[in-house]
Amino acid sequence: MRDLYQSQRAMRQMRQQALQRGVIAILDVGSSKIACLVLRFDGAARLSDDNSIGALAGQSNFRVVGAATTRSRGVQFGEITAMGETERAIRTALQQAQKMAEVRVDHVIACFSGASPRSYGLDARVELEGQLVNENEVARVLAACEVPEYGHGREVLHAQPVNFALDHRSGLADPRGQLGQSLAVDMHMLTVESDAIANLVHCIKRCDLELAGIANSAYVSGISSLVEDEQELGAACVDMGGGTTSVSIFMKKHMIYADCVAMGGDHVTQDISMGLGIPMANAERLKTIHGGVQATGMDDRELIEIGGDTGDYEHDRRRVSRAELIGIMRPRVEEILEEVRQRLDAAGFDYLPSQQIVLTGGGSQTPGLDGLACRILGQQVRLGRPLRVHGLPQSATGPGFASAVGLSLFAAHPQDEWWDFEIPVDRYPARSLKRAVKWFRDNW
Repeated sequence: MRDLYQSQRAMRQMRQQALQRGVIAILDVGSSKIACLVLRFDGAARLSDDNSIGALAGQSNFRVVGAATTRSRGVQFGEITAMGETERAIRTALQQAQKMAEVRVDHVIACFSGASPRSYGLDARVELEGQLVNENEVARVLAACEVPEYGHGREVLHAQPVNFALDHRSGLADPRGQLGQSLAVDMHMLTVESDAIANLVHCIKRCDLELAGIANSAYVSGISSLVEDEQELGAACVDMGGGTTSVSIFMKKHMIYADCVAMGGDHVTQDISMGLGIPMANAERLKTIHGGVQATGMDDRELIEIGGDTGDYEHDRRRVSRAELIGIMRPRVEEILEEVRQRLDAAGFDYLPSQQIVLTGGGSQTPGLDGLACRILGQQVRLGRPLRVHGLPQSATGPGFASAVGLSLFAAHPQDEWWDFEIPVDRYPARSLKRAVKWFRDNW
């Protein structure tokens, strides 16, 4: 556990160095695309040229100066399956973004989906040594949390204090500087499969980059797609990617649950490819241009050219009605939404004061999806786009960039995590975890 704590602190220090240098790269390693943004930090928050403040007032201290995407290779279900291919794809995206930004970047913050995340809620209470809550007292209560045995081959990715209580007053975001007798904390801990992280760390190292942070894409998608009220009152963010669909639940501006379904838009494309007997590239084109999940009377009469270049004239001139295409897509989309529903039920989403669900990610652009999701997930469903950030090119403002934009917000304003506090050595969690985080030691 101690190694994990030190390695995460090392990444935070890397982040500080990168921010002092003024540029940092954001890398969203997905199953269908790898997106790279280059952020420039200008120190103090300034008003922009026309004296307007950005969508979020505190956000004006960075702007996007480079952006690029490339087709993802070697990544399946959000996890790296071919190291060399993924390395080439990351290098390609990074070089394009650096060229646009006209600056060289050494530090990168990455996010990934998949790796079967699991959420745990931890809590602890300590009596204060003095009357005043200071950094040391917060560190002491965090160290007192009883870490569960989360199994062999898994690592902690996030460990965030969600709520503090001082004596009988609960719901405190930051108790430092307040007076009281006893301090309690509720913490959310997210673990993922260690192999997935180890592969990503190794891949980024092979690209000659320094890793300055790592995040779960369900978490960062929620940061960028949920508006402030939704994050405060409670809402779920469903990020429908190519290989996976990530689910996160936010409450009081903190993520309290995350999970992921190992199905996404690529599975819909595969269904079309198999159902119509056409290559994946053609199936993808049909899906994006003509796809949908709600058939109307018109769709029986609307015929779509399938196209192809097999050389067989009859085969390549086939046509299919849009209703048939929808008939192939809908069952798979329903299956994904049913799985999401199960995850939300398991998390106790029904008990939250607000039942808002926001769909984002590239897969959420399917026409008619919001209507279908309302029937399966509940009434309050909306399609979400990521927040506007300074300098983001128009091509990168769509739902497919929710996690990349969220990761840049995470880079600029990270939430307090367990390793941000100086935990005294004799107070490391008493129960040592079975396997120390070896990969950081090896990689750093």
